[in-house]
Amino acid sequence: MMTDKIRNEILIVRGSGKTNMFDVPAVQQIADEMGYFDLALWLEDHRSEYSHFILTGEMTLS
Repeated sequence: MMTDKIRNEILIVRGSGKTNMFDVPAVQQIADEMGYFDLALWLEDHRSEYSHFILTGEMTLS
């Protein structure tokens, strides 16, 4: 489940403009570099939820 903390960290990484947000390994690396270790780990097991959020802006799968 995506928490508000994870959501905010995704938005910060997106706002950095450092990568295409569909390049999940790059997002994980950037999150790690920025100190967002929870996000980097969360992405390992929540890719479908993450992709849904990137595409729709919704935090939960329907």
